[in-house]
Amino acid sequence: MSALAMLLGLGAEAAVGWPDGLFRRIGHPVVWIGRLISACEKRWNTGGRVRRIAFGALTVVVIVAVCACGAALVAGVLPGGWIGAVLTGGLAWPFLAVRSLHDHVDAVAKPLAQGDLAGARQAVSMIVGRDVSRLDRAGVARAGIESLAENASDGVIAPLFWGVFAGLPGIVAYKAINTMDSMIGHRSDRYEAFGKVAARVDDVANWIPARLTGALFALVGGMRAWSVMWQDARGHRSPNAGWPEGAMAGALGVRLSGPRVYETHTAQEPWLNAGAADPDGAAMLRALRLYRRAMMLAAAVLACLALI
Repeated sequence: MSALAMLLGLGAEAAVGWPDGLFRRIGHPVVWIGRLISACEKRWNTGGRVRRIAFGALTVVVIVAVCACGAALVAGVLPGGWIGAVLTGGLAWPFLAVRSLHDHVDAVAKPLAQGDLAGARQAVSMIVGRDVSRLDRAGVARAGIESLAENASDGVIAPLFWGVFAGLPGIVAYKAINTMDSMIGHRSDRYEAFGKVAARVDDVANWIPARLTGALFALVGGMRAWSVMWQDARGHRSPNAGWPEGAMAGALGVRLSGPRVYETHTAQEPWLNAGAADPDGAAMLRALRLYRRAMMLAAAVLACLALI
């Protein structure tokens, strides 16, 4: 029933996202997790490097234990059968981001395709951490497409994978891990030591889902997607993000990654699909169509698992 529950949760998020009215009334479960992470970080991220690493590891244990055990307690009181699957799907709904991700990237693609670079920069600043004021049209398009590809794994396929594998505790524990990586898993003076364990745990949790996401993009994107993913993914700065990004680059016939500008430095990164053209607003719209087809394929796989 886990596959059915995840399919229902995916369908709910795809249909309505997380409504603003609901957010105003109760917030969002990932925001609740974020507050707990912030409380641990403010209390424990002090002292020398060894202490910070140790207490960062303790933060990972505490956050995952609280979230997983809380979810297990809730799952334990749910009825079995179809009713339980429906209720579990409703509880899994806010931990998936299939529509939210699409809408955020669409908000970048449309103004960029219409020649509104300022509007596209403003929209892309909501989903990436790099200095968008220095991005040209190709840079904005790359940032948006890369965010779409990487977050298709982090925001959709990985939570689905862990939800199918371990039910409600699995999806909640995964989102806790991923949220920790987003908040403290940075290579900055403040977080490099404290967030080290969180970043490594996130790498492990995303290892299989990232490759599954790349495979989904390649299945709907054609042989060039397979070729680029296989050849270039291992050279990416991330052990996981290169797989969905490489498949997306090959499917669209554009180059992704490469040098990127942050507030404090420029990171010299290798290209994915080097030698291909730079993306533009039209390529972003094609990426969104590819994403929709891949997510429909993922839903079909869940339906097959539920029937089995």
